[in-house]
Amino acid sequence: MRHSVESRFIAIISGALLIVVAPLFTLFLALSSQQVARGLSEYVDMLLTTNSQALGKPLRELDHDTVHQIAATLVADTAIEAVQISDSSGKLSISKVDAENPADFRGLESFSRQIYHRSPSGAVEVGAVTVYVQKMGWLSAINQMELALISIFIVAILTVFGAAILGNRLMVIKPLMRLAAAIEATRRLGSRHHVDWRSNDEMGGLARSFNEMQNLLEREERELKRAHRQTTEIYNLTPAMLFSLTPDDLVAAVSDYWLLATGYRREDVIGRPFADLIAPSDRELYSQRKSGVKTAGLATEVTVRFLCGDGRVMDVLIAETALNAAAVDRQGSLSVMTDVTELKQSELRNRKQAISDHLTGLLNRQGFEAVLDREIGEADRSRTPVACLFVDLDRFKSINDNLGHAAGDAVLCQFVERLRPLLRQSDTASRLGGDEFAIIVGGDDAEQRASDLCRKIVEMFDVPFPVANTGVRLSASIGFALYPNHAANAAELLQKSDMAMYARKRDGKNGAQVYDPTILDRARERAELERDMEIGIAANWFEAHLQPIVRIDSGEIAGFEALMRMRHPRKGLIPPSGIIEIAEENGSISRIGNFILEDAVSNLARISRLPGMADTYVAVNFSPLQFEPGLPARLAGLLSRYNLRSNRLVVEITEAVLMHDDPEIRTILDEIHGFGCLIALDDFGTGYSSLSYMSRFPVDIVKIDQSFIRSITEPADDIGRKNKMLVEGISAISHKMKCRVIAEGVETEEQRLALREIGVDYAQGYLFSKPREINDLLADLPGGHAVREEMAS
Repeated sequence: MRHSVESRFIAIISGALLIVVAPLFTLFLALSSQQVARGLSEYVDMLLTTNSQALGKPLRELDHDTVHQIAATLVADTAIEAVQISDSSGKLSISKVDAENPADFRGLESFSRQIYHRSPSGAVEVGAVTVYVQKMGWLSAINQMELALISIFIVAILTVFGAAILGNRLMVIKPLMRLAAAIEATRRLGSRHHVDWRSNDEMGGLARSFNEMQNLLEREERELKRAHRQTTEIYNLTPAMLFSLTPDDLVAAVSDYWLLATGYRREDVIGRPFADLIAPSDRELYSQRKSGVKTAGLATEVTVRFLCGDGRVMDVLIAETALNAAAVDRQGSLSVMTDVTELKQSELRNRKQAISDHLTGLLNRQGFEAVLDREIGEADRSRTPVACLFVDLDRFKSINDNLGHAAGDAVLCQFVERLRPLLRQSDTASRLGGDEFAIIVGGDDAEQRASDLCRKIVEMFDVPFPVANTGVRLSASIGFALYPNHAANAAELLQKSDMAMYARKRDGKNGAQVYDPTILDRARERAELERDMEIGIAANWFEAHLQPIVRIDSGEIAGFEALMRMRHPRKGLIPPSGIIEIAEENGSISRIGNFILEDAVSNLARISRLPGMADTYVAVNFSPLQFEPGLPARLAGLLSRYNLRSNRLVVEITEAVLMHDDPEIRTILDEIHGFGCLIALDDFGTGYSSLSYMSRFPVDIVKIDQSFIRSITEPADDIGRKNKMLVEGISAISHKMKCRVIAEGVETEEQRLALREIGVDYAQGYLFSKPREINDLLADLPGGHAVREEMAS
């Protein structure tokens, strides 16, 4: 380094001398030589002029002595080296040469002048004189004084040159050498060495800055070492499995806790591909862990199985963050590995619980739908059918209502225990909720096995279910559909089997039904009816048609039953079949019931104006969903608005209202009966009819269901005979309970006479009149035309 800087310095100074001093010195010599040459030329010219005039006459006269004398005088001059004089005739030629110079004139510069003689006739050229002088060089023009000055100048330049080199060596090279020595010592020894140099110039400032920098770097180095020690301690002492990877996913470092948890030694894992420590089946997942990360700086997470050094396999969650330090040439990553084995097992247990029914241990709806999706996919690959059975237990609700939910749960568990032996290992059973179950049957013979399974399930209900010290008899409604015959996907297959089950329920329950397109047509009709009902509620399409209730002995009208009808503007009059079921399912029965109640009371008010109709009543059917706390007040207000006595309104209820023995419903019935309305028990004798209802509830009227009336005139028929005995018993007991008896569905005179003989009080049916809208009914009643005209006006 020293020779390089010094040689460059000398080269710079030398170049400066060559560029600046040498041209100036050359110019000085050139100008000096030019000036001397010009002075010599003028001097020689003056000598030639003077001597040419002196030689005019002697040369004309050929005066050799005089000519020789003048030539000798010229040569004697220090500036003249040689002289040559010749005449025009060629007779005279004299040469004079300086004895110290050679005889020839080579290397000399000549000056000539013509010689003229002045005669009376004018100037005549008589000859020529030529003198020879030394050619003037640059140094030859320098005199002694100038040579001394030049010498002094050269010595001064050399002195300055030497001083500059010495000053550079002392003021620049020496501190640089010390600075270089300090840097080299720092590099070789690792400690921070300082420069021993003090001055007030730039080199001193540089030395101070370097020493300060060394002090700062020494402090920072101590801080870095301390931070590194602290980081290493944190890395190793943190109770977490930390490890670092290179950009090539090689293990760069692992924490002590990682080694303790995994059972490896540090030298066994450093430099190994981390993927080698992962279970082979999860390595592809680990290698693709960063493919979904789009934003820099976000941690990537992946859950894989890790192979421990002691042979254990544990589930680990690896959270990895890239190290984006700018000073790092090859960026790596820092990862935290967490043992999630217990969590994974807990998730599996939770997932199993999430897709399992806690009561029966079968799959729940969520788990069943997932299995059905998988079975459909497998069926597509193997080109085999899949059957889905939808099983609903008939009359199960009554068990919960009468025996309690514990008894209902016991029945469900017994059903599952009876079902399990009927299933193959490849079959899947599920409890979808409540008393609804679904079964998946796959394979080439899925359709035949599904049919056999339906039959066996129906047969299993022949044996009662023992519960609560009694035997409970149930039945099942089953629907099943096939993939791909009936459905294109899993959701549609489950839906079609559900629709087939409901079709079986509508057709009488206790059996199986295979899905067919007509079921879908009926479902569409039901959906269309439901839409019409919503529009009808908004547009008030509902109206009450009245069917007379007559005294069975006299035929006198005692009252009317209000029957719901929906008048569609395009489809015409729609009967209540299906409407009530849908209305009770979707909750619109209360709004429809309010329309019918209002219309029925309004119609009774119109009929009351007819002769002999002031004491007639109207019976309105009420759904269990209509019994709300505000019902008594609403009935009282309605009767008051139309100025009707309360005993002219009969509230008809079915056993469904009473069988729950709801205290709230009982309170509402008591309030309604308390302010004078009558209570009629409709469809008595069907379902679970119990005489206890008549003692526990305020019943005024008992209506015998028409299913008993149709056959009472056929005594030869065993069923007819039994039905007649039932009617007689119901009538007798009802009268004993001070209840009036009404027979429904009377269609023949024979039935009327038989009922009168039994002692039934009232009857209604097509024998007397079909349900009619108010205007038609008024047209046939005495005085009805006048009432119609009055209302129309």
